Amino acid sequence: MLAYESATSLIARLRAREISPRELLEYFLKRIEAYDEKVNALVHLDIERARKAADNAADHMSGAWSGLPITVKEAFEMVGTPTTWGIPAFKDNITPRDAVAVERLRSAGAIIFGKTNVPLELADLQSYNDIYGTTNNPYDLERTPSGSSGGSAAALAAGFSALEMGSDIGGSIRNPAHSCGLFGHKPTWELIPSRGHALPGVFAAPDIAVVGPLARSADDLELAMNVLAHPDEIARGVQYKLPTLGKRGLKDLRVAVLANHALCPVAREVEARVHLVADCLRKAGAEVDEEARPDIPIEKIWHEYRLLLNSFLGGSVPRSIYKDRQRAAQSLAADDQSSQAVTLRATIMSHFDWLRHNNQRARIRWSYHEFFKHYDVILEPVLPTAAIKHDHRPFTERFIAVDGAPMPYFDQIFWAGISGVACLPSTVIPTGLNDDGLPIGVQLVGPEYGDLITIGVAKLLEREGFAFTPPSDYPDP
Repeated sequence: MLAYESATSLIARLRAREISPRELLEYFLKRIEAYDEKVNALVHLDIERARKAADNAADHMSGAWSGLPITVKEAFEMVGTPTTWGIPAFKDNITPRDAVAVERLRSAGAIIFGKTNVPLELADLQSYNDIYGTTNNPYDLERTPSGSSGGSAAALAAGFSALEMGSDIGGSIRNPAHSCGLFGHKPTWELIPSRGHALPGVFAAPDIAVVGPLARSADDLELAMNVLAHPDEIARGVQYKLPTLGKRGLKDLRVAVLANHALCPVAREVEARVHLVADCLRKAGAEVDEEARPDIPIEKIWHEYRLLLNSFLGGSVPRSIYKDRQRAAQSLAADDQSSQAVTLRATIMSHFDWLRHNNQRARIRWSYHEFFKHYDVILEPVLPTAAIKHDHRPFTERFIAVDGAPMPYFDQIFWAGISGVACLPSTVIPTGLNDDGLPIGVQLVGPEYGDLITIGVAKLLEREGFAFTPPSDYPDP
């Protein structure tokens, strides 16, 4: 079924003229018409412009992706389309330009025909907002596809698009890939320029956050990185030459395993999937080490991530809210080290303190740099559980159950944060469905600029059976 073929396969069909760009576009649009009412992944369709681009592509099949219909996360600027980040105040924000990622995808010949749903301010592990409503997980409509690239993942899993672009500061590519059985890649920080993944007036590259692809095949991630991973034009003197696996196979790999941690315990079935991948690598001849760790304690890395993340997020609020938080922080007891107190103080962190924590981040980055001289990748969980049921209560009232034990809702971002703060690339692979028919993923974390290494390992594992498994309820209409 075309809906679940890889982008790489679809490009080959287009080049061989087995199908035309217009036919492939209409195919995806027909599936969206049939099924998206219940999934609610697509929030804007740019149909007429896409049809014109498809007809033009049929006569000029020159780009690497010529005629491939894809969609992107709503948070990317795209000429003539709304970019709201789910914020009602921006519902009429029609952007006059393309984000760098959108521009590069178009230049490669992709036909971007729609945008996909996000949570309010991109700040949730679910994808719903008052403008566009709630996106459902194609494997179980009562569950979330995760967030914040939830619409992106749902669109791919339901077979509405050939490839997607998302973003990630706390797992927003990796978590939806895990929850929807996909491949997703969180790149090295700013390897793909994030310019244009923004609301009006924002020009600076965001701290920690990156933009990157989601796909139904690891080959497609590499395809996307070849198009996207180049410096922005302001860095015209810079050129990337990313390391690869070369001719190395699974038997040649050195793999560390971090299958669980007391700071964010994962369900037994999630931990088992990490060991499943480790066992596959071990049987193939890889060197697998379940004790190896960087020389900085994981607890310290998690602490610095939380502080730097909340410092960045705190700087994006209106001044009136910032002032309110300053007053609230001043009223805290000096010895209050609760999670809420630490987070509040971080949101109003002084530049003096930020510099100190940024220095600690540099120390963490160098620690991982030394670690990856001895290992190619680290296997880790993505989230503590499979996709959770929709829960739209206030954040402070939300908990998730991990094998029956409650966990604070936002503690889930631990597994994204410990690699995110260190600027490391991470590739998520699917490991199949659990007994409830829900996907579970595993992430492969690698050294800075080792993006093609983690994707290369994902490609090898995909050939071993760690591949996308389509949901069962979306046949061709």
